[in-house]
Amino acid sequence: MTNIPETGRTPRVQIRLVVIQILVLSLLGTLGGRLWYLQIREGAEYAKEASGNHVQQVVEPAVRGSILDARGIPLADNETRLVVSASRTDLLKQQDDGKAVLTKLAGVLGMDPEEVLQKVRLCDAETPQPCWNGSPYQPIPITDEATAKQALQIRERAEDFPGITAEPEAVRRYPAPGKSNTAQVLGYLSPVTDEEITKAQDTDSPYLRSDQVGRSGLERQYDKELRGKAGVTRYEVDNLGRVIGQAEADAAQPGSNLVTSIDSRVQRVAEYELNEAMKEARKQWDRNTQEKYKADSGAVVVMEAKTGRIVAMASNPNYDPNAWVGGISAKDYKKLTGKSSNYPLLNRAIQGQSAPGSTFKVISTAAAVEAGYAFDGHYPCTSSYSVGGQVFKNFESENFGPISLGRALEVSCDTVFYGLAHREWQKDGGIKPKKSANDYFFKAAHQFGLGKETGIDLPNEVTGRVPDRAWKQAYWEANKDAWCKSGKKDGSYVEVIAYENCLEGNQMRAGDEINYSIGQGDTLVTPIQMATIYAAISNGGTLYDPTVGKAVISADGKKVTEIEPTSHGKLPISRTTLNQMDEALAGVATRGTAAWRFAQVGWPQDKIPMHAKTGTAEVYGKQTTSWFTTYTKDYAVVMTISQGGTGSGASGPAVRNIYDALYGVADDGTIDKSKALLPTPQKSLPTVRTDGTIKSPKVAKDPAKEQRLSQQGVPEPDESQPAGTVQQTGTGTNRDTRRRRRKRGSRRMCT
Repeated sequence: MTNIPETGRTPRVQIRLVVIQILVLSLLGTLGGRLWYLQIREGAEYAKEASGNHVQQVVEPAVRGSILDARGIPLADNETRLVVSASRTDLLKQQDDGKAVLTKLAGVLGMDPEEVLQKVRLCDAETPQPCWNGSPYQPIPITDEATAKQALQIRERAEDFPGITAEPEAVRRYPAPGKSNTAQVLGYLSPVTDEEITKAQDTDSPYLRSDQVGRSGLERQYDKELRGKAGVTRYEVDNLGRVIGQAEADAAQPGSNLVTSIDSRVQRVAEYELNEAMKEARKQWDRNTQEKYKADSGAVVVMEAKTGRIVAMASNPNYDPNAWVGGISAKDYKKLTGKSSNYPLLNRAIQGQSAPGSTFKVISTAAAVEAGYAFDGHYPCTSSYSVGGQVFKNFESENFGPISLGRALEVSCDTVFYGLAHREWQKDGGIKPKKSANDYFFKAAHQFGLGKETGIDLPNEVTGRVPDRAWKQAYWEANKDAWCKSGKKDGSYVEVIAYENCLEGNQMRAGDEINYSIGQGDTLVTPIQMATIYAAISNGGTLYDPTVGKAVISADGKKVTEIEPTSHGKLPISRTTLNQMDEALAGVATRGTAAWRFAQVGWPQDKIPMHAKTGTAEVYGKQTTSWFTTYTKDYAVVMTISQGGTGSGASGPAVRNIYDALYGVADDGTIDKSKALLPTPQKSLPTVRTDGTIKSPKVAKDPAKEQRLSQQGVPEPDESQPAGTVQQTGTGTNRDTRRRRRKRGSRRMCT
């Protein structure tokens, strides 16, 4: 064997040893650096996280604050119910993802198994309601209507129902006092989503996974105040999950109470009268379409004229807000969101848009005066007005001869405003406007607050539309291609209109401004906008932001934060013009188009001066929209009914009945203050005691108990009906009274 010289191996061994030493030192250095990072640099953070491994949190939901009417009667509060919930996490650990358990649970609860299974699936873009849009780690409520027997059965047989709990919980309730529904104003709740939790985590009002949040109405607008703060108790547990001590506890803080300006009695009357007016309209024959009026939707607003506070706000069709409590069923969700039910979730008082018809003429009157036309001047009220071969008719082709602007408001003469608007259009340059065009009629609408939100404290208010030159240009650019593609010079009416719009849809044509002057054409307004305008005329010219919230009171009653009325502008008219307009609108109720609803049927004009304006808006492809706008020194009341007919014909009787209820007015014009629901606006706030109870008057079965049923036409409610529904029938005596009123006023129906 040949021996390898030792001197030949030594350098290579040494090199390897050096490399190994370097690697070992590098690894030690890396390990040391990592230990320094974990123990020194991030030690506190990791220690905090590590402590969480043996600390479990138990969340106690905060009691949500009540929503009260102006007298302290709850419109939304809480009640204790037995709630059956399912833990999705526990169900997914089972072999069939908990399907067998949920099916068995459905049998105990008397529910459809498919409905129970749908309630625990997670919501996404492709999953229809019902589904769970809260955290997947949060117990999912199956029902909040479990009986004590059902809850006991589930708890005693816990091994048969893994992941299922049955516990008493505070559940939201909408009691509908005196049968006042108030659904669209109140809104509803649903579980918080992970996205909302993440978005709010760094704010002063973060969410917990157990929270329910407002989705619409006051529940959403005042969610932060109503929600309160959940309590969290932290328990130390061992590695087996056994509690070995309590770390700390934060007590739950109940939410504050929201006092509204809504009077539940007036709300009930407003809802009832709107519903009755729509039912009555459906019995009437439309001579234009040769069918009965559809009266498919409507809204009414009762507003304090001097503050902008909402006393009542009704929208029809309506719904029962309790349908959302404990999770909504597939059947109810489809009903509330389907076309067949005409979308009852919409609050048509703030989201319903339509042409205002002749109620817009107060704006055109102000514009004419600003343009230099005397209020007491003489303007021809002819039966028609012709421009470029097109004839624009007066309502029912009436001819009153030369009249003032005030008289034009009283008799709702269209042709007076046609002439004024056409003349101003010509002064502004006609089809080729001057760069310095005055556009008085369009500017006035913006100054009256149209084309933008009123600022009401309810979410999702729409703006309406003022079709001025800027709007026409933008609208034309957006639709030109479609118009040019479908338009025909000698086609149908729609095709001819599309053809003309393709060529000159961006131009303000004479017919556009003429139609606009009487609230027709492309003009859109909401009932809350018109209520704000007519309230401003009543109070001397101040445009108030409408408000439903009146005060926020802490759960113990010690902290009261009042919500003061705020203004977003003044009417663009002088005191002299305002007084003249006020007198003319009083004339509408005494000798004009609304006289047959007030002066001729026993309204005490000398004691409670009434002011009104009627409107019948034409909508292409639909029946006319009924508008009735009114005010006294205390209130503004506005009602509209889509496809309901004339203003005074369809909405007039209902508005009159609302005023009868407010002031206690009888058929013969006498006033009985003991039967008046709210002769002057409510000023004081209800008392919340330190124990959280609320001092409020006893709720009668029906608000009309404080007045003669024969005056109001509101029957005793059917106690068998569910809370929140509007009663549909009336007594024979009340129908006779209403029929007499209509008969006495049937001599003339105007816009």
